[in-house]
Amino acid sequence: MNKPVHYLAAAMLILTSAVALAHDFTVGPLKIDHPWTRATPSGAKVAGGYLTIQNSGSVPDRLVGVSSEIAGRIEIHEMAVRDGIMTMRPLPEGLVVKPADKAELKPGGYHIMFMDLKRPVREGEPVKGTLQFEKAGTVAVEFAVQGIGAREPGHKH
Repeated sequence: MNKPVHYLAAAMLILTSAVALAHDFTVGPLKIDHPWTRATPSGAKVAGGYLTIQNSGSVPDRLVGVSSEIAGRIEIHEMAVRDGIMTMRPLPEGLVVKPADKAELKPGGYHIMFMDLKRPVREGEPVKGTLQFEKAGTVAVEFAVQGIGAREPGHKH
């Protein structure tokens, strides 16, 4: 290989690596950082979805819905420990994101619940989805799929 081809190959590798690491989405004043989920074993009917929503606007907004081809039904949930008992409940009104603040959806807290899975979720095979906000509207996102049992996204920004 001659030198120009080496440089071109190196530049392409750097460019595709940067694109692969870019995992932020924006709609209006909302920035959605690194949506991710876990791989599921064959036969599993549920999976969790996680991400961070940063609101740089001056008014609150609300995550009111999520859709994806992977699940028959999707809800926004809260997991919490109350009186020593772990509880999980849907948030039918959605999740408020205050102005100049962020909402973290993570294992053991707020999360997206993919239910009635149509197929297993496989590590390394991203899941497409759409987030619906009360004020900002919709944004298409892609959930990176980490290994079964992952506790955080595969890489940080």
